[in-house]
Amino acid sequence: MVYSISAMRSPSVPSVCNWCRSTSNGIRNTNISLLLKKEPFYRKVFARMSSPDSDSSSLNVATSNKVLVPGGQGDGSLSLTDQLENPETGLEDHLVLHDVNDPTIEHEKKLEDEEKFVEPPSRCHEIDNEQDSASSTFAGEAASAPIDGTESIEEDEARTRTIPPPGTGQRIYEIDPLLNNYREHLDYRYGQYKRLRDTIDKYEGGLEVFSRGYEKFGFTRSATGITYREWAPGAKSAALIGDFNNWNPNADIMTQNEFGIWEIFLPNNADGSPPIPHGSRVKIRMDTPSGIKDSIPAWIKFSVQAPGEIPYNGIYYDPPEEEKYVFKHPRPKKPKSIRIYESHVGMSSTEPKINTYANFRDDVLPRIKRLGYNAVQIMAIQEHSYYASFGYHVTNFFAPSSRCGTPDDLKSLIDRAHELGLLVLMDIVHSHASNNVLDGLNMFDGTDSHYFHSGSRGYHWMWDSRLFNYGSWEVLRFLLSNARWWLEEYRFDGFRFDGVTSMMYTHHGLQVAFTGNYSEYFGFTTDVDAVIYLMLVNDVIHGLFPEAVSIGEDVSGMPTFCIPVEDGGVGFDYRLHMAIADKWIELLKKRDEDWKVGDIVYTLTNRRWLEKCIAYAESHDQALVGDKTIAFWLMDKDMYEFMALDRPATPLIDRGIALHKMIRLITMGLGGEGYLNFMGNEFGHPEWIDFPRGDQHLHGGKVIPGNNFSFDKCRRRFDLGDADYLRYHGMQEFDQAMQHLEETHGVSL
Repeated sequence: MVYSISAMRSPSVPSVCNWCRSTSNGIRNTNISLLLKKEPFYRKVFARMSSPDSDSSSLNVATSNKVLVPGGQGDGSLSLTDQLENPETGLEDHLVLHDVNDPTIEHEKKLEDEEKFVEPPSRCHEIDNEQDSASSTFAGEAASAPIDGTESIEEDEARTRTIPPPGTGQRIYEIDPLLNNYREHLDYRYGQYKRLRDTIDKYEGGLEVFSRGYEKFGFTRSATGITYREWAPGAKSAALIGDFNNWNPNADIMTQNEFGIWEIFLPNNADGSPPIPHGSRVKIRMDTPSGIKDSIPAWIKFSVQAPGEIPYNGIYYDPPEEEKYVFKHPRPKKPKSIRIYESHVGMSSTEPKINTYANFRDDVLPRIKRLGYNAVQIMAIQEHSYYASFGYHVTNFFAPSSRCGTPDDLKSLIDRAHELGLLVLMDIVHSHASNNVLDGLNMFDGTDSHYFHSGSRGYHWMWDSRLFNYGSWEVLRFLLSNARWWLEEYRFDGFRFDGVTSMMYTHHGLQVAFTGNYSEYFGFTTDVDAVIYLMLVNDVIHGLFPEAVSIGEDVSGMPTFCIPVEDGGVGFDYRLHMAIADKWIELLKKRDEDWKVGDIVYTLTNRRWLEKCIAYAESHDQALVGDKTIAFWLMDKDMYEFMALDRPATPLIDRGIALHKMIRLITMGLGGEGYLNFMGNEFGHPEWIDFPRGDQHLHGGKVIPGNNFSFDKCRRRFDLGDADYLRYHGMQEFDQAMQHLEETHGVSL
């Protein structure tokens, strides 16, 4: 996560894709907006639109008197601890289960109360189960033989997916006896985790079922029609609108149950065709405490930005079976030493444009394989309306970014990576969300505390984004299901969780210097709700997909972060060793004679026993405008004049290339059990990253100049690394040799 770029806001950048016009037929749909056929993505069109913003009378929907009120500070909602440990709290009248961090709880509530709690009622089990749930597997997957000991697609799909029960949570004290001084906090944390697991088991059928929320919420297709469900307890009335019903808010009115879940079933047309054609725009219109609003469904699987519009449109994405991508290749086995190529599809072209999933599949994946990396980590997958957020201001959590293509295009990319033996990791954002109201989750049901904490606790002042309430039952369902969705539907091989430090502490790691004192990790500033969520999501990932990889971006050094959950840890496989990059930047600002090898080695090897780390000399953070890559720190403007082999190098170039190589080699050798590099930095990419943006007008009349929406600095000049007449080529060859050395001899400690 970049702690500065996300706070910048500028007007949304129109897609650089070209759009043309077309038509299609449908019985309920007289004005289909988006046709998603097999043509290239830029030919997918908007046509004959009727306005989704047309006026309508207020909706009159009979709602239950037992509507659950979303929680937040000062709203009377119960904390998760109160609801689990105090039967008299009247749990069924409350939806949000939050704030396990009340300072009085940790001292007053003891583990001997563990049997005295009332569990929350099930949501999904109360929903009408007569409708068929959407299949969680791919229809008609092609047969493929396992290679190199990998599990075939058929074996993977046939395997029974179960999540093991909680363990004792006590092994952390054997691993690190110093943790005994904080046993009260850690045992409390694990006790709350176990109670929540028990509650989910009793009322939701277990974590495996609970994490399949996408089979109930959003749009689900059955043999007889389409069911749409949405959790919006703050809404007074709701209706499904879109191209399929000419945006008529009185045509398809939804009903609400006692848990604040709105629902409607649309039967198939008379000829058996679906009531909502594939590619139609859809929204939910709600009468909320903030007024009438049209929102993209929270569980939408695809959304696009129409030409000339700023807010995105939700798209009902359900192509015919013959057009759906069929996976052909099994997932690779998890490597002993993971070497990650961090990438961004949109900026992966050598040309100044937004690249596509297809081009990345055909051009960039073979490059990654040739360079010797065994995993590709892809940023900005979840849909984000603000391109310059680097994908960190997510608006639609279940939808892949439409800038680069369709969901099936992304599946094709992942399948090709698996064919090459590459793991595909997703940079997933569960630490915060875009504060967009029209096309995001913010104020979704008209309340400030729907998916997020209310007030200042629910707002990240540096990132200008909303912060999830990890104590809310439905927020847990949403986020756990989201993680599973990407693993199951798209066959990602794991995640790099962004901004985990912000999640684990109520101060979000801002203006705080972590010194390693254990009281900084286990006290009143720890957001125990968030830590428990991380334990749950790692249960889902590792229980259902044992070969999956989970990496956490944590700068604090939280003890137990990479210890299995059953042993009392948070459950990640790896922590990003963020201190290394900071150390190199610190040294690069000093004179050569002030570099101390002992200090370098200490930083590289300073990690917790049995907790694995991903080492990196630099990532995308250092490549952003306003910062400098290592190559730029070392060689500065000489990179533009003296990198050709047909002219003499300067002492700055010779020193810079040598140190660029050695910094990477010693980082890989000593820094951790895995290694990461951001695309292009392997050959010392000479340009920074500057997303297309316009002028930003701040309060008080100050203007931050933009770049006239230029894509010139939002690309990767791979041609420089491939040009054998440039010194960049030698730097690329060294990095390639380094990756193959690790593959062959395992040089990392």
